[in-house]
Amino acid sequence: MAVSGSQRSRLRLIVVQALVFSLFATLFVRLYYLQVVGGEGYQAQAADQSVRDIVVQPQRGLVVDAMGRPLVANRLSWVVSVDRNVVSKLSAVEREKLVARVSDVVGLKPRQVERRLADCGDDGAVAGVCWNGSPFQPVPVADDVGQDVALRVLEQPEDYPGVLAEQQNVRAYPSPFGVNMAHLLGYLSPITEEEFDRASAKDDLSLNGASVVGRAGVEKQYDEWLRGMPGYKRVAVDSMGRVVGDDSEIASTPGDTLVTSINAKVQGVVERELARSIATQRATFDPVTGRNYAADSGATVVMEADTGRIVAMASQPTYDPDVWVGGISSEELSGLYSEKAGTPLLSRATQGQFAPGSTWKPFMTAAALSNGYRTDTTLACSSGLQVGNRVFKNYESGAYGNITFAKALEVSCNTFFYRVGYDFWQRLGSDVADVDAFDPLVEGAKLFGFGSETGVDLPGEAPGRIADRTWKRSYYESQKDYYCGLADAPQDAETSDFVYKFAREFCIEGFAYRAGDAVNFAIGQGDTIVTPLQLARAYAALANGGTLWEPRIGKAIVSPEGKVLQRIQPKKQGSVPVSDKTLDYIDTALQGVSTRGTMNWKLIGFPLDEVKIRAKTGSAEVYGKQSTGWVASYTEDYVVVQMISQGGTGSGSNGDAVRKIWETLYGVDGDRVVPAKAAIPGTKPPKQLPSFQPDGTILPPQGEGK
Repeated sequence: MAVSGSQRSRLRLIVVQALVFSLFATLFVRLYYLQVVGGEGYQAQAADQSVRDIVVQPQRGLVVDAMGRPLVANRLSWVVSVDRNVVSKLSAVEREKLVARVSDVVGLKPRQVERRLADCGDDGAVAGVCWNGSPFQPVPVADDVGQDVALRVLEQPEDYPGVLAEQQNVRAYPSPFGVNMAHLLGYLSPITEEEFDRASAKDDLSLNGASVVGRAGVEKQYDEWLRGMPGYKRVAVDSMGRVVGDDSEIASTPGDTLVTSINAKVQGVVERELARSIATQRATFDPVTGRNYAADSGATVVMEADTGRIVAMASQPTYDPDVWVGGISSEELSGLYSEKAGTPLLSRATQGQFAPGSTWKPFMTAAALSNGYRTDTTLACSSGLQVGNRVFKNYESGAYGNITFAKALEVSCNTFFYRVGYDFWQRLGSDVADVDAFDPLVEGAKLFGFGSETGVDLPGEAPGRIADRTWKRSYYESQKDYYCGLADAPQDAETSDFVYKFAREFCIEGFAYRAGDAVNFAIGQGDTIVTPLQLARAYAALANGGTLWEPRIGKAIVSPEGKVLQRIQPKKQGSVPVSDKTLDYIDTALQGVSTRGTMNWKLIGFPLDEVKIRAKTGSAEVYGKQSTGWVASYTEDYVVVQMISQGGTGSGSNGDAVRKIWETLYGVDGDRVVPAKAAIPGTKPPKQLPSFQPDGTILPPQGEGK
């Protein structure tokens, strides 16, 4: 039967209706899936695309001394930043003009501003200069600018679109009593890309791409406590990534406060006395070399004898720690590393290594008395001792005849200790190639911690060096190719007779530990070197009965609310296996150095009957340089060690300063002890911590003065 036209039209309409219904059904099912089944996931994705986090950097924690005086604080600083989201809307010409205006107002070149605006992941980005933070955060291009610069930006927004001038916290150094403390405190610099990647891998939320981190001193050692926790400000952005408004904010958490064992009043005296001593020696004529002393560097350490806590520590040359705030220039950084300037960045107290000279002799005495010698042993203190084809002479004393160990320490007789070292070498180590030969003096030095790090809570500590047979063999193996090559080549005009002769001898038998090495070791000469901190720690062991403490600067960590989070207790590293009888003998002998010996002329009129100072002076000779002067001293409470490189004799270069430090510690006024005048109330370090008040005030420990 034929189908009419109207029927065909109706059939087509039904088909179309079915198709439309199918499309709507499919669309409905899809919408249901998107909005109901997968709604939460897509909603989260949409929110993530429209909201971004901007880091709010935390205020870094304080560093205070044992009395609560701020050593490192924070201050508000004007920072000029550029909002790249705004700048991205400008034409190329407008952007170029804006960068030029910003460069002019902050005192930089346009290319320097462009380098700061570049992301660290971009091609051509300069590490350490490029921006490592959030792409939605304004990029700082100039730190610590003057208020006039900030006002110019703020008052002329039409000339500086997208340019912000805001106040941010930066490090400040209050310098109570004029302290410098650059090497103790350390400095900050921006986090590197590698450091940020490591922190991210460990899910360390305290660090972000715009963080600054400690690079030296306690700023580095206690960085995790001091840095705080950043906050985050959520901002709404459009589809092009441009900021369109604020969403929410999570406040940052300030860093914790580090309480140190440093006493700023003592520290100020120590720094001034070290600087004055060096200046004095530079103006003093050296009769040996026929010129003034170079006095190129020095260090002082004041330590609690019974705990190893550091009361004061200074190093020269030093620098202004404020130089790092706001970024350091290449010229300034070069100056800190400059050898001509004395390498100011190097802490002589913990990283400087020097021959100890006669301050070494008490430890040689302890080793000798523990290995066969007796307190009543007498040896000749002659003007010289023949060892092989060389005469080893006295440099700090004349001939005193046959004397005891105590007298040898008192007058600092070199030839007495030469004989001790020579005797052990003859009896136990005359085979120059025997690396394993027992040497009581070497082993005794190691027992007092020399040749190893002390474990001080500062980064970058030097270990010193014990120049024993093992070291000499190792040094020979590392240098023989150079010296043998020099010896085999014809001598040229640039090679002196001495160097050429030394190269030939070293090539043949540079490994040999000869009698000359042994006698030099016995008086702290030769290739043995120590840090001032190592020497102070060893003298503390003499004072406290033989305990080697790991020196500590940190005393406690306190939260921003004033709660003590952690007390940093002294840590015992080891004990010196020397009898009490021997330690008492050495103690009495070192008192004689102060009352009758080489330090006495600097302590005339000092009340030694009330403040019993034990002391040892030393003058270390280094080939091609002037003598390095040392004074190491202690009481039952403290150890004071000071040295000046190329400064002359020990007591001559350091004696006045060491006396002043002892006067400061005990409140000595003329020939009287006046405890009320002592820098540390009661003359003893406070056991309590400073008191942190709710209003942020920090008070001295309870019962202590200011």
